[in-house]
Amino acid sequence: MSSPCHTSAVLVIFMALAVGVGAEPSKEKSCDVIGDESSESQMEKALLKKLEPLSQMRFNTTVEIGTTENYTYHFRVCREVNSSLHDFAGLVQIDRRSGKTTVIGRINETQVFNGSDWIMLIYKGGDSYGRHCSGEKRRAVIMISCKRGVTASSFSIISEEREKEQECFYLFEMDSSVACPAEDSHLSIGSILLITFASLIAVYIIGGFLYQRLVVGAKGMEQFPHFAFWQDLGNLVADGCDFVCRSKPRNAPAAYRGVGDDQLGEESEERDDHLLPM
Repeated sequence: MSSPCHTSAVLVIFMALAVGVGAEPSKEKSCDVIGDESSESQMEKALLKKLEPLSQMRFNTTVEIGTTENYTYHFRVCREVNSSLHDFAGLVQIDRRSGKTTVIGRINETQVFNGSDWIMLIYKGGDSYGRHCSGEKRRAVIMISCKRGVTASSFSIISEEREKEQECFYLFEMDSSVACPAEDSHLSIGSILLITFASLIAVYIIGGFLYQRLVVGAKGMEQFPHFAFWQDLGNLVADGCDFVCRSKPRNAPAAYRGVGDDQLGEESEERDDHLLPM
């Protein structure tokens, strides 16, 4: 009897190990835009993807108003504040005196918008108000403003709009580089043309040098491509500069006087024919 019991125990252990190895850790839930999944626009999907770098971070802020209100707010971007509760709470309020936790907004009822340098994340479906806003569900609005070089900072609450009949909300703000637009290239058309021209010149000089040296077998300055042409061009440019930029006026008289025909006088009648041999 002991042998079958031992075998059964071994099988149970192996099954438990197999289940443990095959089990994967549950993936954290992310933002679910309000409406059917098929109705999510490309813009909303792109914005949620831009916010992904912030999803592993946790943000807290504390507010104390007089002696009656002392709260701490916990916020995560497109993740549950406490994933073990499975309540989809993305932003919660904790009363520091009583310890009561109130869900301000849930990630399964998300809206997302953006502008040129900001992203607005809205969590709806929070716990219902008691005496305010006709008992509607709470809503959190998080304004994420562009700040280059900063992954995320300055999370704080701005206000709570609850003195209305409906459409009440909590307004938060924070800074992050994920809300910044992509930086455009600062190169002008002229700069691009200049870089292209310089690249072509470099290819011409290096390629011509290698050709002259390895194929033609030139030595010294003759290795420079089209050396005779550039030498003549340089001389012509120098002559042109001298002609255009010389300091003396073009019609200035010469500094010396040559010997003219008027100074030679008339030719003498005397000849030296007699000196020639007969």
